[in-house]
Formats: sequence, structure tokens, C-alpha cells
Amino acid sequence: MLAVVQRVTSASVTTHAPQRTARIDAGLLVLACAMPDDTDHDVTWMANKIAGLRIFPDADGRMNENVSTVGGQILLVSQFTLAGDCSKGFRPSFVKAAPPEAAKPLVDALGHTLDSQHGLTVTTGVFGTHMTVDSVNDGPVTLVLQTP
Repeated sequence: MLAVVQRVTSASVTTHAPQRTARIDAGLLVLACAMPDDTDHDVTWMANKIAGLRIFPDADGRMNENVSTVGGQILLVSQFTLAGDCSKGFRPSFVKAAPPEAAKPLVDALGHTLDSQHGLTVTTGVFGTHMTVDSVNDGPVTLVLQTP
């Protein structure tokens, strides 16, 4: 599983069919991509890593707090293009991403795990639809995570 995690002061996603908007205030924008060999173990690892990331400032301005301790929220957006292979030519290949029927349950499980096991408020885009994502990156702080 791959994820790009951004610390944000706000973020939203609007889907075009059906029309829906999800918004968060301060917290994390997580762009997630399931890979073909991912399992529940990968989902748990990723959820633990995202929830535990100490990338928010403490009282001294040092990155010592996680999303939960600062009362932040998570906007989770499925993004298969993270697995795009651009090593040959100019058109990315997406064969390294899990097929939709395997990816959707894994990304859904990531959101559920962040909510149920870590007590985080998680909002999402709509899997498989065209989406517009707006965010205000805070810091900026952007990390790329990949399960071992």
C-alpha cells in the first residue's frame, strides 16, 4: 500500500458523479493506493503509521504531536495513480496498482481502521469517480509512505 500524507489546515474533495463534497478542517489529507499483494496486515500497518505520525507542532513548535492529539481529522482519497510507472515513455502504466475490485475493500478498510481502532474522524471521496481535491498544505509537510 502506498500513501501520500499531507498535513493540512483544510481539505475537501468533490466528486462529479454523484455530486458529493467531503471536507475537513485541520488534519491529514491521505491519498492512498492499494497494491495487488496488499492484505489486511498492510492496512493495519498503514493505519498505525498514519495515526501515529508525529508531524504536528507541540507547544514549543517541534513536530511531536500526532493527528489524534491535536484533534485533527482525516480526508482519505483513493488514488491509483500513485502506482503509476513512468520509467518508459511518457504514458504511465498503472499495472502495479491493485484492480478496482481488490483496491476498494482495502482502501475502505484503511478508513474503517483509522476510525474504529484509532478514534479518528475520517471522511472520504467516492471510489472510482473523478474527483477534485482542494487542500491547504500546512508547513508544508508531505510524506510518502509505503508498507514494507
